[in-house]
Amino acid sequence: METPKHALNKRGRRSREEILDAASRMMSARGYAAASLADLAREAGLPKSAIYHHFDSKAGLLAAVMERGARAFFDDLDRGHAELPPGGTSRERLAWYLRRTGRVFTSREEFLRLFILLRLSEEAPEVSKIVDDVRIEGLVHMRNMISSAYAPEGEEIAAALAEALAGVGVSFFDGAFIAVQTDPGRTTDAEMDLLIEAMSALAENRVAALRQAEESPI
Repeated sequence: METPKHALNKRGRRSREEILDAASRMMSARGYAAASLADLAREAGLPKSAIYHHFDSKAGLLAAVMERGARAFFDDLDRGHAELPPGGTSRERLAWYLRRTGRVFTSREEFLRLFILLRLSEEAPEVSKIVDDVRIEGLVHMRNMISSAYAPEGEEIAAALAEALAGVGVSFFDGAFIAVQTDPGRTTDAEMDLLIEAMSALAENRVAALRQAEESPI
């Protein structure tokens, strides 16, 4: 009896997800270069030909892994940031955002480990582009967090803070994530407390400078 088409499609989707799961696990643990297609096939419990059936190349597989991981990560951020409590000081609003973001970092460690490994390695141009695209989207989310947190300061100041501090904020998060991953004595909550303190101090100094510039005669 011929297997129904919908069953074949379901099996194909399942094997694709199994390959992506295996690739995400292995690449986040070993790095992209050290995870061979043969090892990935064994990890997924599928023939090597199955990888080529779903993906054109190893770089194509990595692109799919990063796309799936990034989408899940940023979707989690959007959900976590969806209901900012009304009122509160700018510092309290920023703390709310950063703590929520820290929870997403904890729940998406596998994706973030792979992202950091790729950021620190010299890979092919197509791989670098994938990582750069994720970085750019991360900067957009950080800008949105900062501008929303400091909205009580006024639209222009909030936008200036977001532009000035987004790169610093993302770099702080990278460092916090690496610290927690490499030192069992450090926790995400503790790192977020330090990050809140540092980001708030930078923002407050920048707000004061912007206020002074507004009040100074031309």
